[in-house]
Parts: sequence; C-alpha cells; structure tokens
Amino acid sequence: MVFDLEKIVRPKIYNLEPYRCARDDFTEGILLDANENPHGPTQNELIKSNLHRYPDPHQLEFKTAMTKYRNKTSSYSNDPAVKPLTADNLCLGVGSDESIDAIIRACCVPGKEKILVLPPTYSMYSVCANINDIEVVQCPLVVSDNSFQMNVEGVLTILENDPLIKLVFATSPGNPTGAKIKTSLIEQVLQNWQNGLVIVDEAYIDFCGGSTAPLVTKYPNLVTLQTLSKSFGLAGIRLGMTYASKDLAKILNAMKAPYNISSLASEYALKAVQDHNLTKMEDTARSINEEKMRLLKALTALEYVDDQYVGGLDANFILLRINGGDNTLAKKLYYQLATQSGVVVRFRGNELGCTGCLRITVGTHDENTQLINNFKETLYKLANNN
Repeated sequence: MVFDLEKIVRPKIYNLEPYRCARDDFTEGILLDANENPHGPTQNELIKSNLHRYPDPHQLEFKTAMTKYRNKTSSYSNDPAVKPLTADNLCLGVGSDESIDAIIRACCVPGKEKILVLPPTYSMYSVCANINDIEVVQCPLVVSDNSFQMNVEGVLTILENDPLIKLVFATSPGNPTGAKIKTSLIEQVLQNWQNGLVIVDEAYIDFCGGSTAPLVTKYPNLVTLQTLSKSFGLAGIRLGMTYASKDLAKILNAMKAPYNISSLASEYALKAVQDHNLTKMEDTARSINEEKMRLLKALTALEYVDDQYVGGLDANFILLRINGGDNTLAKKLYYQLATQSGVVVRFRGNELGCTGCLRITVGTHDENTQLINNFKETLYKLANNN
C-alpha cells in the first residue's frame, strides 16, 4: 500500500490557496501596503521598536536554524532513506496546541472521522477533537509492566478494523508518564498503516534525545510536534513546531493565519537557536536530569512513597505513587503542599495506571530541597492522622 496524502487531507484544504499578505511581497521601503500605523506604537517606551509593523509571516531564519540543529543531533544519520530536514519541513504555531488543532482540521471530517489516542496521555488531543466534532478512540498504553509503551498489536488491530480513524496521537516522552515510546514501535505502525498520519508529540524530547523529527523525510505519514516551552525555557512566547513531509508542511502553512507568530515571539525564538544558546539549552537539560535523580532518590526513600517510580525518567518530571495507590492521601498531600507550603505539584491519580500518583516537575536545586522537606513533613502528618 502506498501512502497518498491527497486521500488523507480534506479536499478543500488539500487544494487551499493560502492567503497572500503584504509582507509576502515587500519587507523594506516606505511601506504603505498593509494599513499599519506609520507613527509607531502609542506607548512611549515602545516608540523605537518595530512593533507597528506586521511580523515575518514565514520565519525562515528560525526554521533553518532549528532544522540544522535537529539534523546535527539526529540519531538516523546512517540511514540513507533519511534526508536532511529543511525549512520546508516546518510549520510554526502558537504552541503545539495550535498545531494539534490544525492537523485535526486538515484531515478529519467533522461528525464522521476519528482520531486514536493512547491513554494516559495529553488531554488536548481529545479537547481539540471534541471542538471539531471528531470522535476519539482509545488504545491504552501498556501499564501492567510499568513501561507505558505503545501496544502496537492493539493499535494496528483498531486501525485495521476502523477505516474512519485518520490520526494517531502518541506522546513521547509521555505526559504524565515521562516514558519515551520506543521509536521501533512507532516505526512498526508507520510501516503497516498508510491510511492516516501518526503524530508524535515530543514536547520533552531534549531531556532524553532520539527525536523522530528527522524521520519525517523517510515516512510521509509521520508528523512530529515540538515546542520551545520546555527545554528551551520559553513557555511564555507560545511557539510550537510541526515537522512533516514538505507536501504536508506546505498544506499546514497554507492553513495558518498569516501572522500567527508575533514579532516578540519570533525575536526570542531566533535567539534561542543560536549556537551558544543551544549549548546552554543542552547544559540546562543535563542539569535538570541530574536534579531529577536527586529528587527521585530522596522522595522514594520516604515512607508512604512507593519505591518504584511510575512510567519513565525521560522528561523533566517524575511520577510517584503514594502509599500503594492511595488517591485520597495523594490528593490531600497535593492540596496541602500547595495551600500550606506554597509548593505546587500535580495530582494525576485519575489517569489510567496512575492511581495515587503525583507528577512533580524538577525545579532548581533550592526548590527541590524545599519540596523534599515539605513533602516529607506534610506526608507524614497526613498519613499519621488517618
């Protein structure tokens, strides 16, 4: 079976002519073509900025630098079928959430077609599907052995029996599981299913490496999502990246609003992918991983915390089970830490395979030390009062 993008993307979107904006034609000179305010921003402190002008609609400089980095760090450089990524393989969005919504709108007919998700997983896939009147089908990750890996046989069986499923969303590393899905498992689905797209959401990939982004040049049915929110420390600028085949990236770029990435977001994003800042990102990720192990060792040594962490250690957080899966105690601990100690973690006990679990982001050394102390004190008080 040969993958045919034209059969995956909705016809009107496949043939969509993108909006052509003023900055597609000229970017310099006396610009009287876009009905901008020639006097500049009304705030005096911004008068010397260029914020009265629309931003770059294409972000080619950033895309080129970003793909250069993913090529440099690729795990597939010895695979002749994997070609270098270029700016033409990228579409940018306002965080990964805009990218998720765009892919669903591009491929799924409302009220008819479906997506497949692998719980426990990021809930925005289902939120975006519901907004677009798309049914959500589930195939749980393997939780019995604590691996939280993809059940490939189950996924392929569901896909074979339901031709209305157009998209498969896999979070790797997982959220809330922290477990990176083995690339070999993802490739098995890519090789055996050509009737839609497999979207791998890699928000946390720089904490473990092995991105699937370079593989979009090998598998036209693969889409990889990334963000600047985590390892790059730029959650506030809301910039997400979609890596796809050049044909699909062209369609997604045609769909997006012409100026969806602001000038400020563009400025900080471009700084982030300069060589010295990429080195700092890598150093910071290593530092977080070191603190992660310190935090894990200290918390799993506590009474009422299970020795075995839940899921994996491939992201910038850990998932711990309280008292053998005691949801009541875990929820009380979460709430009292937040309200009495000012230390905020996340209760995840209602997720599949995560009963009694708290997800804890790795903070700075001092923040982690405070967490450890407050966690122990609060947990012991609650456990001994029950």
